[in-house]
Formats: sequence, structure tokens, C-alpha cells
Amino acid sequence: MVDVILGLQWGDEGKGKIVDFFAKDYDVVARFQGGPNAGHTLYVNDKKVVLHQIPSGVFHAGTENLIGNGVVLDPVVLKREMETVKSFGIDLQKNLFISERTHLILPTHRALDKAAELSKGNQKIGSTLKGIGPTYMDKTGRNGLRVGDLLDKNFTTAYIKLRLKHQRLLDNFNFHEDITVWEEEFFEAAEILKGMNIVNGEYFINNKIKEGKKVLAEGAQGSMLDIDFGTFPYVTSSNTISAGVSNGLGIAPQLIRDVIGVTKAYCTRVGSGPFPTELDNELGESLRKTGNEFGATTGRPRRCGWIDLVALRYACMINGVTQIVMTKADVLDAFKELQVCTSYKISGKETNEVPFQMERQKPEPVYRQFPGWNISTDTTKDYKALPESMKEYVKFINEYLGVNIQYISNGPGRDQLIKVF
Repeated sequence: MVDVILGLQWGDEGKGKIVDFFAKDYDVVARFQGGPNAGHTLYVNDKKVVLHQIPSGVFHAGTENLIGNGVVLDPVVLKREMETVKSFGIDLQKNLFISERTHLILPTHRALDKAAELSKGNQKIGSTLKGIGPTYMDKTGRNGLRVGDLLDKNFTTAYIKLRLKHQRLLDNFNFHEDITVWEEEFFEAAEILKGMNIVNGEYFINNKIKEGKKVLAEGAQGSMLDIDFGTFPYVTSSNTISAGVSNGLGIAPQLIRDVIGVTKAYCTRVGSGPFPTELDNELGESLRKTGNEFGATTGRPRRCGWIDLVALRYACMINGVTQIVMTKADVLDAFKELQVCTSYKISGKETNEVPFQMERQKPEPVYRQFPGWNISTDTTKDYKALPESMKEYVKFINEYLGVNIQYISNGPGRDQLIKVF
């Protein structure tokens, strides 16, 4: 069977640490979508490590890691990541496998991403400019190149052919930046990638399942950034929800067992797009500073706000979430009062549903107030020792969502995770 860990908000929920925590109980950890726009932060031997493409189970002995076909892969970023991971004594030839069907991010994909974003002026969607969108566009347009193509003697010819197509598009954007250095880095990294464990991902993962191995599917970004069900068009270019596991790894839906959703105790978003509970004031700035809310991939300051239970219940519904992990609960330690969004008001009417087009309909959050606990909780190890007001906060969220919070993260460390009884 396969369990899934994914984000329930707009990304940056702290999935990397949670996957790292659970990985010891699994034989295989597999990324099923996204690319180097992800930034999963771990602390290994008290050192901060940010993984963008390599699955977060890589630091566990005996755990194999698969980059699935639903991922889009930048060989240059992968090369840098591999160097970081190897510095911890990890042998990636033993525990990292890459699906031959995984699409490659080319230098011209990055150029197209930048050109397209610049052309939008004030309508920018907040792209990370990593080439994610153009690569997925080539995938659905049946133009892309895949990891397995690197092993073909005609790869360079195919690359040049696609590059010429991209150049015509770049000319239309009047984009003329020199990407020679990017291309040199790409081909150098591609040679290293060719020497890695390139496998038929769907057979690899299904054979592991048949052998009785435990598999953990790791999501990137968050459910509210899903290409179909997120706040379109301010979304990513892949299916970030649990349904994406089947497409992104090549496994049957009935093989999915637990879906573990990760949410912050409050809410953040990077880049443009609707964010009903955003606090564009001193409170928001305090959340940002206390929570160190800056993007792991881009370094951009995250927009901060109160927890949005309307969006969270929606995310639980479309994912079939069976349990929840709440992260960064300790960030709320310093706040005397907390607000929880329990419904939206749209055109004067109250609703508990996420609207079709948040950007146009501009839902106003309706809040319920809770007392803060105003006590430091980052050293607490036992749920019973947590402040009563924090337990009430958790209880209300559980009842509203109809899904229970099973773990509370109260700090960045591996050991800062409390089991809820």
C-alpha cells in the first residue's frame, strides 16, 4: 500500500520535515509532482538542508527514493542537490532512482518562464521562474524531452530541434538574454544524470508494492495551488492533490491508503493570488518575523494570515485526508488572541464553500476568536503538557474539519513533534 503526505494550503507547510520524520517507517519515498519550485527544509545533524527535487527520505539508511514521472527535473539543480546530500556521506547510487519518463527542464524553459512572466506586467502570477510551467506545457503539448531520452544517441539533435521551437517563442516575446552559460551547465549536469539509476518508474514502484514494501508518496507545493482545484490562475502547473499520485507514479488509486495532510497553525502564501485571511498589517509582519516566513526556494517574504478553515476543509475533501499534521504551532505562542476563519462572506451572503473564482468574488473572512496561550511551547514533548487554550484551538479545528490533527510540530527540529492523544 501507499501512504501520501501533501500540503493542504498554498505550499510551505513544512512537508519536508514531516516526510523526514515518517520516512524511517517506509521502504520507499517517492516524489510524484512539481520540480525545483519546491523547497523542503530539513535539519540533519543540526544543519539546515533544503531539498528541491530529491525526496525527503534520502537521509534515512535503508530507504530508497524515487523521482517519479510526474516531476519535472532540472539536471543543474539536481547536480547541486546531489553534492549537498553527498557531503553528509549519503551514497546516492544506492538510494536514489529516477523515472525515465520524468520530463527535463531545459535552459530555454527557464528563459520562456521569465519572458512570459515579464510580459504580464501587473498581472504576474508570481512564478518562481524555474521553468516549471513551460516544461509542463511541452509535456502536454507532446514536445518535451525526458530523462530516458538522455540515453539516446540522438539526444543532442532532439534538443536542438526543441530549442529552435523555443527560440521562435522567445523572439515573439522580444526576449534576447544570453543563455549560453545555462546551456553549458545543463549539458555538464546531464552527463552526471546519465550515470544515475534511471529506471522504469512505474514498474519500480509497483514491484516494490508487490514485495510488500511500504511506500510514501511525497507531494510538493500545496492543495490550493493545484492546477484544477487551486486558486486559478494563481496556481502551479501540476496536480498537487492525492489524485496526482496515480498519474505521477503510475500506481492504481486503490493502492492509496492514508493521506496525511500538512497545515500550518496559521496560513501563508508566496507570490500573487487571492488570500482571504491575509494580514497586511503589524500582526502579519509579526507572524512573518516570528515564523521566519521567507521562501526556501526564492527567499521571497511570505504573505501571512490567520488559519482559513473553509479552504482547509475543502482541501481535506478533495484529497480524502485521513489525518493531519499541524506545523509551526509554536509561532502562535506570543499572540494573546487568535482568529480562525470559519466562513466567507461574498456579496453579503455567508458561505462555507470555496468559490469558483476567488480573485473576482473576493471572499471576506468571517472569524471566530480564540484566546492565545502566551506560553512558550517549543520544548514541550507531551500533548498533555500543552496549554489548555492550545488544546481548545486544536479541538475546534478537528471538529470543524471532521479530520483529526494527529501530530503538532512545535519547532524546526526533528524531535519537535508531539503526538496528539
